[in-house]
Order: sequence, then structure tokens, then C-alpha cells
Amino acid sequence: MRAGTKPLALLAGAVMVTGLGGCAAAGGDGDTTRITWFKLTESAESANAAIAQIVSDFEAENPDIEVVVEERAVDAHKDALRTTLGTNGAPDIFFSWAGPGLGGEFIDAGASLDLEPYYEQYGWADRFSDATMETVTQYGGYDGVPYTQRAEALFYNKDLFAEAGIDEVPTTYAELVDAADALAAAGITPIQFGGTVNWHVMRLLDSLLETECGADGYQALVTKQANWADEQCVTAAFTEFETWTSEYLNDGFISINNDESSALFFNGQAAMALEGDWFNQVIRDNGMDEATVGVFPFPTGTDRIYGFNENNYITVNSEHPDEAARFLDYLTSDAAQAVFIEAFGSQSVNVDVQSDGGSELDQAWGPIFADAAGVYMNNDQNLSLAETTEYWRIQNLVATGELDPAEAGATFQTFIDQQS
Repeated sequence: MRAGTKPLALLAGAVMVTGLGGCAAAGGDGDTTRITWFKLTESAESANAAIAQIVSDFEAENPDIEVVVEERAVDAHKDALRTTLGTNGAPDIFFSWAGPGLGGEFIDAGASLDLEPYYEQYGWADRFSDATMETVTQYGGYDGVPYTQRAEALFYNKDLFAEAGIDEVPTTYAELVDAADALAAAGITPIQFGGTVNWHVMRLLDSLLETECGADGYQALVTKQANWADEQCVTAAFTEFETWTSEYLNDGFISINNDESSALFFNGQAAMALEGDWFNQVIRDNGMDEATVGVFPFPTGTDRIYGFNENNYITVNSEHPDEAARFLDYLTSDAAQAVFIEAFGSQSVNVDVQSDGGSELDQAWGPIFADAAGVYMNNDQNLSLAETTEYWRIQNLVATGELDPAEAGATFQTFIDQQS
């Protein structure tokens, strides 16, 4: 069992959001139990449709349970969780990223139910890989049920690469910079980002930190075993970041969001996008010819893949945990996952469910996952909420030329020290 958690301190003083939840403790008509699920709106409409289909199939097999799905965009979803968990507006189930800085925030606050009895009842530990189970047990109990395994890499437009005279996919960071230079010289925007959502541009900074500091250095920094002010690789990473944001990103990136910047890739106006395996379906949904698209890992030199896991959690104050667990059992079942991975990407959290092939772009992810020597996780999952906010503030200052890259590491370390 998990050790005692902190009280719901992070939710103290939270304001109940009108219209959110409210059904979590309410039964449906007659003998129907209604459970609510707060989740992220998926980028691909076909993925949202797949979830709706899975819910419908579950309700057909379980007519005594109604699943009410409430979907929101990334930042709105985070806000909804922070204002409702610990109140009578909390859902029965909530989606969250599994890292300590996101899902861990709610677990540390005591908002997640320890699911050890359900893991025993349904045999879930055998259903999921060791890597995904580590995200469940990392807090001392059994918090959450795996939802997705995600990896992020560089998508590229083959036609634009050819137009710029790039014949080979970059396999080193130096080759990636050479490719960006060639694209820029040809009048092509090398890579697109949307800066109004901090986590989008963060992907570039995280990857540069892995490149400059190496796997051990990256882990030492995010686990506070190394000092951000003392490591020269931190200055090198922020210096590279400044170069990318000033020379290789789409003009005006800081004032648009990720959907707007992604349109540049779909329309052939930007050559690369640092996105996840979910982007395959988004490309298709936006009418881009996927035969013109390739994907390769950001060449950090460490052989680790950039990625994260997402889980679904049952709230500690749910009045219907048995029904919620029954739904999560179905959501991760062979039948549901066969529907799930067709729309979501190449990997299922259920080890018994494999992709039956898919397109060339879908199949490209298999070797990327297989060849990875490990994972370096997005820093909004590694860091606390307060640290993430400061990390983003510093990245934006460097990106806009308001902070010298040589001062970025010390600025962040000062903040970390003040939080101690």
C-alpha cells in the first residue's frame, strides 16, 4: 500500500467550476450508475471518435453503467483538475500525464485512490509492460491505470528536404543543424512551433538539454542531483536553443499556438515538426499526403527516445470506484485496445495487443521504439508545477532575446534553491 500522502493542500481554497462534474456521486435513472471521466481532447478527431466508440461498446456490455466523458484542451484540462479534485465536483476518473510534475502533483495531494485491490482483481499487472507499471508504482502504491505510451520525434516533409538538397535523414545533431541551415538557405522554414503553449517549445529545449548534457547529465539535472548553474552543458543547450528560435523557427512563433503552427507543416510551409506518434493520425485528418512524410528521432546522441506515459486515475472520493475500475478494465482490454491503437498510434499499453501493420508512416515508429536505449521525459513531467512554470518563463526569455543563455541555468537554479 502507498505511504500516507499529503492532505489536499494544493486544492485548498479551490473554486468549484460551474458545470464541471457534479455527476460523480450521482446515480443515473433506475439501476444505472453514472460515472464521470475527465480527459484530454485528442488532437485527431478520429481518435476522439474511437474513444466515443469504446465508451459506447462498454455501455452496451454494461447497461448498468453510464460513462459521462468531459473533454478539454491541455491547459483547460489541467485547470479543471486543480479546481475540482478534492471537491464534490471531482470526477470518478481523471486522465493525467504520469510524471511526478503532473500526475504526481495530484497523487502527492492525496487525490488518487490506491488501486492495489483492483490490480489483484483484474490481473492488471500482467496486462502492462514493466515500463508502464513503473509509472503506476513509482509513488509507493498502485496509482492509475496505463492509458498510452507516447514517443516524440521529428516529422519531416520529404519534398521540402529534397528541394533543399538534403539527401539523407540526419543521424547526428551536427547533421540536423546542417539540414536546418540548408532549408533556411532555400527559403524554407526549417521547423514549426507554437509559442503561446509553453509545452510545445519546451520539447525543443528538452531535446537540446539531452543532446548537450547526455543521458546521465539530463537525469542528474531533473532529479536535482546536479546544479543547473554549474553545468556548462546547460549554457550550451540554452545557447543552441537561442540559435534555433532566432534562425530556424517560423516567424512570429511566440504569438501562435501549436495548432496554428502545425498548419504550416500540413500546408508545406515548414519542413519539420517535433511531435508524437499521435501526429500520424493528425496528418491524415488534415488531408496531408502521408507518403510525403517521414519521421526520425531527434539525434541527441544518447539513443534515448523522448516520450512519456499517460494514465487514468480513480479519484479518492469517488462514490463509484468499482464501476470506474470496471470501465478502466474494459478500456485496456484486448477488444478496446484494438480499436484504440488504430486511431492513436503504433503502441498499446496492453502487451497482448499489437498493431496489425498500418501505413509506412505508422510502421516507422516500430524501429524507433525498439532501438531506444531508454526514455528522457518531458520536463513538465519531471519538474514540479512551480518549477515548470519558471522553466517556461526562462525559455521564453531566452527565445525572445531578453535573457542571456549564459544566465539561464543560474536563474533556474536560484529559483529551485528558493523552493527548498
